[in-house]
This record gives sequence, structure tokens and C-alpha cells, in this order.
Amino acid sequence: MREVRVFVERPLSAGKSVTLPLGPARHVARVLRLRTGSSLTLFNDQGGEYRGEIERMRGEDVEVKVISHLSIERESSRALILLQGVARSERMDLIVQKATELGVTHILPIACARSVVQLDIERANKRQEHWRATAIAACEQCGRNRLPIIEPVRSLADALEALSTAEYADFATRGLLDPQAALTLAQWVSRATASSAPVALLIGPEGGLEDSEQTIAEQHDFTALRLGPRILRTETAALAALAAIQSLAGDFA
Repeated sequence: MREVRVFVERPLSAGKSVTLPLGPARHVARVLRLRTGSSLTLFNDQGGEYRGEIERMRGEDVEVKVISHLSIERESSRALILLQGVARSERMDLIVQKATELGVTHILPIACARSVVQLDIERANKRQEHWRATAIAACEQCGRNRLPIIEPVRSLADALEALSTAEYADFATRGLLDPQAALTLAQWVSRATASSAPVALLIGPEGGLEDSEQTIAEQHDFTALRLGPRILRTETAALAALAAIQSLAGDFA
């Protein structure tokens, strides 16, 4: 039987019981149709995972007895940050979902000049919440016990400035995709990422980066890279590049 994993954003402790929040409780009761005595795995982004058993259900009120804690982590061997030009809703959802599965630790959505979707502050905040929910579902599916950090939507200039802060100081290995670049991603990985150094990858939106945006990125130490002879859609490019990095010098190597 497939393992049921549930993210619970509250403290967990072996030997104690926890009442599931409404969203996860509804999913467990209505979608998965679990019953009293059913086993499940809980995680809360604080490290490891917890084996649990449903001890009481009353409608959408679900209480789980936490049985044990397992110090299991399935994080990537290499920290990866994705600076992604905001794409249309379903494409952006796919990027967030698959980037989470591929082990990305930080996602910085970028409002670029050629982004098809232009978000005001209210819509941007809602999209950030939606993307976080997408990442949670991906973690439940793929086995990660830590959520990727999804930053608010910001301009490219602001995102590049954020990379100068202490939080991102280790991300000195930086690449951006450009179908006209002389250097291939494979060459770059072999030269620049031989160690387990964190990697920052910048992907433009559907219309690509403007020349001025690429220039400012290169001024912030991003190296232009090409994947191959074809121009890929933004969602294909992001996932292909992340998978290539993991294959050449990461989890899949």
C-alpha cells in the first residue's frame, strides 16, 4: 500500500497526539478515505518524519497518535536555488512542483520585462501562497521532509540584490540559460561545480530575458549557458537544466 504522507505545520512529538489542520484532515477523510487505525507519516519542515496512526475521526476532525520520529532526510547533496521568470499559471505550477521534486532548496519568482503574467502585490501574494501549497503537495509525494523556500515575487534587480545577503552568500556558482551562449551547461558544471558548492540558476520567462536583464545578471556573476541546439520553453528549460545538474554533479551522479 502506498505510504500516506501529510504535512502538518505544527509541533510534533513521539508519544503525543495531534489534531490535523482542516486542509490535511479533509484530504485524509474525504479524498484518501482513511479510517481509525490507519497508518500515515507526518512531517513539519523541522527535520525528519513521524510515524503516526489515526486514533479518532469525527467528520473532518482527525486526531493522530504520533508513534515515533525517524531522522530521515531526502534533501539534495547540492543546494540549488532557482530564479525563475514568472510564467503562466499552469506552467509556473509545473515548474514549482518539479523543481521541488528535483531538490531545489529556494525558488525566487522573478517579474521580468517579458513575463506574460504581470502581478500586482495582492495577486503576487496569493500566487506565493498557491506555489507554497504546490510545493507542499510535491514534498508529500516525493518524500522530502523539508519545504523549499519560496520567496515573494520581485524584480530581477531586487532578486540579484538579495543574492548579496548573508542568506545567499554561498551561492557563488551562478548560471543563466541563453540559447546563444558559447559555453554549454555540461561544460560549466564540469568546470564550476566539481565540489558540492551551492548553485544558482536563472531562467527567463516565456519571452526570455531582455538584453538589459541578461547584462545586469552577468554583472552579478551569472555565466550564460546553453542546454543544446534547440530553444526550450521556460518550463522545459528549467526542469531540463535542474535534472542535468543533478545528473552531472548532484543526486543522480
